[in-house]
Amino acid sequence: MSNTPMAANPLTRAVLEIDEYVSGLGWDQPARLFALVDTARLRAEQPSLADRLGLGDEPEQSGLTPIEQDEIPTGKPLDEFLATIAWPDAVAGCALAVERLMLPPSAEAQVPKDLSGAALTKWVAEHPDRQEVRMTVAVLRDGTRESALRLREKDSPTEVLTGSDLVPGLAEALTATFED
Repeated sequence: MSNTPMAANPLTRAVLEIDEYVSGLGWDQPARLFALVDTARLRAEQPSLADRLGLGDEPEQSGLTPIEQDEIPTGKPLDEFLATIAWPDAVAGCALAVERLMLPPSAEAQVPKDLSGAALTKWVAEHPDRQEVRMTVAVLRDGTRESALRLREKDSPTEVLTGSDLVPGLAEALTATFED
């Protein structure tokens, strides 16, 4: 992808590639799940698929190729859906891109004590300081993780925040998809 820094490690590059891809689809998208496969292994074991994905013959020692999975069911909570996933050995990691509303830490003290579920969701959606954010989180089988956050109000490739611990709960849920 054109905006992905080449100096970044393979997992960071994969997260930024996914963020750029999903960004090109616009906002208000459903969650999207990706398998991450070792690019060299994919070229060696499935050359026709590698060709269809546009992977050239240039040697890349440590690249990861994101492969989008089937659509995530909308009627099931995301955590329940993730608990049903099992990956084959050929999958080195996985990633999820999801949009959410986020409040600044200062809003935590304002949350009414008796709200839960739909009422809490409505309260957050109506809060004047809410921010729409797209989170792309990726993990490898060994527990390595990376995230990219993009705010809707600052929707630019130069404004994407990356880091390994930006969305720890989602990273843990994705890591659990690799446990036996």
